[in-house]
Amino acid sequence: MKKNTRFAFNAYLQQMARLNGVAVEEVSSKFTVETSVQQTLEDQIQQSAAFLTLINVTPVTEQSGQLLGLGVGSTIAGTTDTTAKEREPVDPTLMVDVEYKCEQTNFDTVLTYAKLDLWAKFQDFQVRIRDAIVKRQALDRIMIGFNGVKRAKTSNRSENPLLQDVNKGWLQKIREDAPDHVMGSTTAGGETTPGAVKVGKGGEYANLDAVVMDAVNELIDVVYQDDDDLVVICGRELLSDKYFPLVNKEQENSEKLAADMIISQKRMGGLQAVRAPFFPPNALLITRLD
Repeated sequence: MKKNTRFAFNAYLQQMARLNGVAVEEVSSKFTVETSVQQTLEDQIQQSAAFLTLINVTPVTEQSGQLLGLGVGSTIAGTTDTTAKEREPVDPTLMVDVEYKCEQTNFDTVLTYAKLDLWAKFQDFQVRIRDAIVKRQALDRIMIGFNGVKRAKTSNRSENPLLQDVNKGWLQKIREDAPDHVMGSTTAGGETTPGAVKVGKGGEYANLDAVVMDAVNELIDVVYQDDDDLVVICGRELLSDKYFPLVNKEQENSEKLAADMIISQKRMGGLQAVRAPFFPPNALLITRLD
């Protein structure tokens, strides 16, 4: 490590110590991160990936519990004959009989002396270190969310390049907790059997628009079918230039949010089409982003 790099790195350690209220010597060992620093880091992670800013990321104090009701899950309008019975209020928030469980995920990171020497010449040395780590953490969260199928005691990056064995992701939770809302594959006892939905000549559906429309009509509860905030997250293999042109034009029909998410202005089966990083290339997910 070069001399000026050592000065810059020491300043970085001093800043970490100051933010967490510990001695500089403790930064190189183990220490408990201050709550305010944890929240700031969480905010930075979410802001570094456009997709994470659009979905619910809720901090909890318990390691496990029931999913929180953050959305509207029921109608509340109604009438009551008060001469025969009392009026009965309804909780409109969405509470389902599905539990969450927080598991430890390690983000162990190494930066070589050569990389630090390269960055030390810039005034934003500390910011570069932070942003490099935070950005990768954000993308890894999304990768696990779309591809995670299990949690191994020790994950294997070589055998599971999409972090399939770090934790169960959003799609796997849907397969296990709401199998009736999945088209194609079937899941029983935690094991998923792949299944294809054939589209095109000789297939079950003439095109992807028909797939989306049928999924909305048959697999989504009636109270949500007309929700204007529903979108369809699409795998890259299912999309053509019709939805996401590769060449920028003056009146582009897609909107790029940061470098990791694209929203098409054209619609698929009546819903806005969205591209998110690391989403399975041959799949569709119909959902609200929030």
